[in-house]
Amino acid sequence: MKGINQARRLKPAVLALALATLCAGGAQAAGKAVTWDDIRNDDKTPGDVLTYGLGLKAQRHSPLKTVNTKNVAGLVPVWSFSFGGEKQRGQEAQALVHDGVIYVTSSYSRIYAVEAKTGKRLWEYEARLPEDIRPCCDVVNRGAAIYGDKIYFGTLDAGIVALNKDTGKVVWKKKWGDHKVGYTMTGAPFVIQDQHSGKVLLVHGSSGDEFGVVGWLFARDPETGEEVWARPMVEGHMGRLNGKESTPTGDASAPTWPKDKDGKPTEAWHHGGGAPWQTASFDIEKNMVVIGTGNPAPWNTWKRTQEGDDPRNWPSLFTSGQAYVDASTGELKGFFQHTPNDAWDFSGNNSVVLFEYKDPKTGKLVKASAHADRNGFFFVTDREKLTNGAGYPNKPTSLIGAWPFVEGITWAKGWDLSTGKPIETGNRPPEPKAGADKGDSVFVSPPFLGGTNWMPMSYSPDTGLFYIPANHWAMDYWTEHLTYKAGSAYLGQGFRIKRLFDDHVGTLRAMDPKTGKIAWEHKEKFPLWAGTLTTAGGLLFTGTSDGFIKAFDARTGKELWKFQTGSGIVSVPITWEQDGEQYIGLSSGYGGAVPLWGGDMADLTKQVTQGGSYWVFKLPKSGR
Repeated sequence: MKGINQARRLKPAVLALALATLCAGGAQAAGKAVTWDDIRNDDKTPGDVLTYGLGLKAQRHSPLKTVNTKNVAGLVPVWSFSFGGEKQRGQEAQALVHDGVIYVTSSYSRIYAVEAKTGKRLWEYEARLPEDIRPCCDVVNRGAAIYGDKIYFGTLDAGIVALNKDTGKVVWKKKWGDHKVGYTMTGAPFVIQDQHSGKVLLVHGSSGDEFGVVGWLFARDPETGEEVWARPMVEGHMGRLNGKESTPTGDASAPTWPKDKDGKPTEAWHHGGGAPWQTASFDIEKNMVVIGTGNPAPWNTWKRTQEGDDPRNWPSLFTSGQAYVDASTGELKGFFQHTPNDAWDFSGNNSVVLFEYKDPKTGKLVKASAHADRNGFFFVTDREKLTNGAGYPNKPTSLIGAWPFVEGITWAKGWDLSTGKPIETGNRPPEPKAGADKGDSVFVSPPFLGGTNWMPMSYSPDTGLFYIPANHWAMDYWTEHLTYKAGSAYLGQGFRIKRLFDDHVGTLRAMDPKTGKIAWEHKEKFPLWAGTLTTAGGLLFTGTSDGFIKAFDARTGKELWKFQTGSGIVSVPITWEQDGEQYIGLSSGYGGAVPLWGGDMADLTKQVTQGGSYWVFKLPKSGR
């Protein structure tokens, strides 16, 4: 397909240097080690940002309130750091902050350590990437993890690297997949602790569904990089524990994937997708890794359907859903599928946020998970009921609500809470007729780019609302013939992205998880492709594709401040406190999937200039 081919033509880091550039004047003194207690309390200690999601629950909420609705208009830039060179592309990272140092990844598998107050570069590392990497949707990297004296991040050639956080020197590198068949790593790894053994683990997923790989979730020893367990996300594939086969995912016979006349799984099962390419959250009480799983492969739903049967009977477990994985063993303990037998690339990877609320009817505390899916529905599930034994997937009693958070959804008209399944409209693209090169086109909204996509939403316990970076758009969509070829796109679908409304594409929406009602919305001309952040100062921060970082009143949606960074923002903002002052930081640099896939978005996105930089803001001392 056009977008994948464009991404493959992007020149990789052929001349990349694995370097650790020490700050002027000699080696940097060793900083404080990051402990598990530091990570566990990340949401309560705003002097650091130690996790992707600003806490184990991934709520992306800060208790800081020095910057608030009354003074945010006074924010000014403190410094800007250029990622340099010609490798600008999409900058989708969320940075980490520890001991006065910012750690931020950038395109083409690079990472920088920068002094937080001044923007001075301390060291940088650039992975040596081969010519034949196969990134689907730009050469992005979404962030790092930190623990002890090490910083960890993934690379586009299906590797993961541990660096000394003070010097940038390589401690270990692991190659966990074959990049030639399409495996990559774009998501940030995540540090957890097995609550039974007390062992700290480094958890990360794989990318590459569009090339027909089988998605895997890994847990590693953070000191050595050795695999502790691995869990495939396609039903019937075998997991691993301590270097040996453990258990299959779901049913070993894979009854939800089609079989041939001899009762053996068809081609699609061997290349089934389901990659958990985003970053996990962690339910510490239940010792569960919680993560979204990717779309099944290929996109063509008829390749994953028993011949002549209704495609709704073949859900292609365990793809396009939210998975609950035992931290000790890698066993799958719960699963809820957002899009059974996904025909539209509604990959369920975007963040699964853990939160609690009091049931307005019973007054009881509900331990819930929230997920805004690419399919246009906002899901609230009871994670206690979802993981309390047999009955998954889509155990009906675990689904609290599934509400549309965007307009114009065509593939389903709602959700049946009694069955835990969507009420489909028949919007699946039909198979090609006999002798035809492709099937009849259907109009689909949202398109495969989603009602939202990878960009993480946030939750404010102060307002009780979720803040979703969403988009209104659509696609013409048709089936095509295909056969699997290693390293080639494995889609079987054609498409063209289309506008849904003339006045906007992006729509920032605040949603009540108890009722599914939209509290407020803010429209943007350009697609929204950046994450959100809330603070106890009553603020919501995000970025726009035309280059602005913006602050809103989290209760009303009123825009209170904006600043032009010079290139489109497709990253995730953070905030931290240092020497009594509150800082806000994020990357600028346009790219990601939207400009690659074109269609009606081409005229919009070609207006955005390229760049690659990190920006930091604070209040002037007189403005606090």
